[in-house]
Order: sequence, then structure tokens, then C-alpha cells
Amino acid sequence: MASPRLLRSCLLATLSATLVAAAAVTPAQAEHRPKSAAAVTFSDTFDGPAGSGVDSAKWQLETGDNVNNHERQYYTSGTDNAKLDGQGNLVIEARRENPGNYQCWYGTCEYTSARLNTSGKFTATYGHVEARMKIPRGQGIWPAFWMLGQDIGEVGWPNSGEIDIMENVGFEPSTVHGTIHGPGYSGSGGIGAAYTLPNGEAFADAFHTFAVDWAPDKITWSVDGNVYQTRTPADLNGNDWVFDKPFFLILNLAVGGYWPGDPDGSTTFPQQLVVDEVKVTTSDG
Repeated sequence: MASPRLLRSCLLATLSATLVAAAAVTPAQAEHRPKSAAAVTFSDTFDGPAGSGVDSAKWQLETGDNVNNHERQYYTSGTDNAKLDGQGNLVIEARRENPGNYQCWYGTCEYTSARLNTSGKFTATYGHVEARMKIPRGQGIWPAFWMLGQDIGEVGWPNSGEIDIMENVGFEPSTVHGTIHGPGYSGSGGIGAAYTLPNGEAFADAFHTFAVDWAPDKITWSVDGNVYQTRTPADLNGNDWVFDKPFFLILNLAVGGYWPGDPDGSTTFPQQLVVDEVKVTTSDG
């Protein structure tokens, strides 16, 4: 936080006037004087009637499959797999079904789910980015809250940069991962760390808040306010830091893929990623 500016003067009269003025400041003013101004630049609390879609002024839905990660789901549009529950939550649901005879990279798709992003609607460059969510569970289930550089259409991935705020793979019910990807450190070479709940607790059992604090040349990850890693250009082994530019937000629930593996006989459907709030807050210093 920035320190308050102190007015200096060699004139006793000016100093006295300053002290008198300070004494007249209200408690509310005094509370905010030493702090930087902060502003919520993006917020969605997913209020609305049950069954309705997300706010189209804030989010768009991507459709199709994902051959790059060998995921098994087909991402649908509308409210088929992403809708409000009427209790202030967005529910992204993965189901074992294919009502639209969707075709995936491996043939006829076996699952449906949803993926939302804010590209073209909202981007951030620095700030506190968080989501309060309850994640699903099960082998082959892969929920994520992450960001991509808005210039991905021009420079491609991984030059665009990717900031994974939270990823969970179902075979690790107590652990989430935070990772950065960029040129020379992408895919399985991404740079990150994991956070594990104590006492064998599972993330699917309750809501948790996943966040990054993002500043020039520095990104810090936390879960429920507990910081578990910080990354700077010094961590990149001489590769380019590509995180000082606008990024957009993504929420998705994948099924299968190289990292989580495919669902098996122990996996039950449907599975739900329940999102209570997404918020981005910035500060002037």
C-alpha cells in the first residue's frame, strides 16, 4: 500500500493549520487516508432466476471439443451445461451424454460440459483476481479458473501467456495447482506449485476462494487467503515474462485429458462446478 503524503513546510503557521485540519477529519475519512484507492473492475455474483443463462455482457460460451489436451467433453452453448441456480451461483455441469450427436476428435462425443470466457468483454492488467467456488470430484474431472493474454489471436499460445489461478485433477481431491505458461515454459513445462488442504479434506466438500495478486513482474497465488507461491521473471530461466498486458478470464469444467486421465468406473455423473462469485479488484498503488 502507498504511504500517505505528508505535507512539509518550514512555516510554523502552515504546519499548525495542517494539524488543525487533520484533527477535523472524520473517522471514515481517516480510515481511508493511509490506503490506496481500490476499485472492483469486474464482479459477477450470478444472481438471477433459476435456469437462466450467464450475463452475456460479461461472459461468452465457447463450444466444441479440445484435441490439444485430448479432453473428452463437448462444450455446449446456451444453458445446456451452464446456468444459474437461483441461489446466487453459476452451475457448470459435466454430464455423460450426447443429445446433439456432437462429434469430437476421438469420434462421437461421450460427455458434455461448458466453458466461459470474458474475451472481448473484460480484460485486466494486474489486480486481485478471485473466484469463490465449490469444485466437483472424481477420476477424470478437471475444473479450472484461469486467464489468457487477450493477444492470443495475434501471437498464439503460449506467447500469449496463461495464468492458471486454480486447476484440480480428480485423482487429487485435496490439492489444487497454480501455474504460469509462456514461451519456453508451457504445457508440462509450466512453472507453478500446489496447495493441499490439511487432514485429508477434499476441495469438493465446501466452497473455497482461489486468487492471484498480480503486479508488474510478480504473481502471488492464495487459497482462502493462504499464500502458497509467488513467481517473478527470476523463475523463468531466462525466458520471457509475458504477463504485463491485458488478460481475460476463463471458467471451465473439462472431462478427461492427458493430465487428469479419463473417467473410469468410479466416476459418477453429473458433476458440478459451482461458482458463487468472480471478482477483480485493482488498486492505484
